[in-house]
Amino acid sequence: MSKKYGGSHRVKNVPGLNQISIDLKPHRSVSDVSINQKMDLTELAKYIDNKKKAGESVTYFHAFLAAIGKTVYNRPKLNYFVANRHLYEHDKIVLSFVAKVSFDDHSEEMMVMIPIDKNDTIYTIGDKVRKKVDSFRESKSKKVNKQGANSAIDILGKMPNIIRVPLIGVLKWTDKKGFLPSSLTKDNLYYSTMIVSNLGSIGCGAIFHNITDFGNSSSLLTMGEIKDEEVIAGKKREIRKLCEWGMNFDERIADGYYFTKSAKLLQYLLSHPEELEKPAGEKIDLPELR
Repeated sequence: MSKKYGGSHRVKNVPGLNQISIDLKPHRSVSDVSINQKMDLTELAKYIDNKKKAGESVTYFHAFLAAIGKTVYNRPKLNYFVANRHLYEHDKIVLSFVAKVSFDDHSEEMMVMIPIDKNDTIYTIGDKVRKKVDSFRESKSKKVNKQGANSAIDILGKMPNIIRVPLIGVLKWTDKKGFLPSSLTKDNLYYSTMIVSNLGSIGCGAIFHNITDFGNSSSLLTMGEIKDEEVIAGKKREIRKLCEWGMNFDERIADGYYFTKSAKLLQYLLSHPEELEKPAGEKIDLPELR
């Protein structure tokens, strides 16, 4: 397993059109495409409600991460990224997000990385999230024990311009070449498969958030508030629980057809939440995805 670019391997036999696309648009920031979709969470809402009644701690965010992880296992190009004009695949599937130490305006924010193993389920993923977040929220009355990129950012941010600016330039160059020190890729959300933001938890709608040239994360997903909306199905009108998702992808890793089919699989998983209790690496065979 290569440590280059935080742990990855080069994708071989890249189609000519993909390579030319990379050459024409060498920067991730100008290869950013977005998909806006309302996900139907009606069945997921029932599932979570039943779990809570049974005394099990399952949240929407745990379900979102489980569904995304399972989607990436079934749609492996979502784990690709472009660096230095070459196509790579992450050795692992890692989802990342930012969490506040406490819910107030002046609270610190921490970058959190959640590796999704092939045997993970909604339960084990939920345990990982709780363990990570609780570890620093329980310390909010003391000094938070920061490591990796979380610690490095504090140090770099306090340096004077005359030192910080050229140093950041050097770090960006080593990032481009794939040799950024592991102390700066550890707990660094820009070194993950996908960045996720559950904006609905703070009463906000979904947004489109640009992906950056720094690091190797090729996609960013945001989820908005879950709302009751009237839907017309055939001749019937019914109230469904819908949630707007804003999805940004690097179009050089796959085409729009691939992204659209991936979104369909994601919706299938959210509509069949019992699938999230099965291993993330388990293949799902749907006719519309063949």
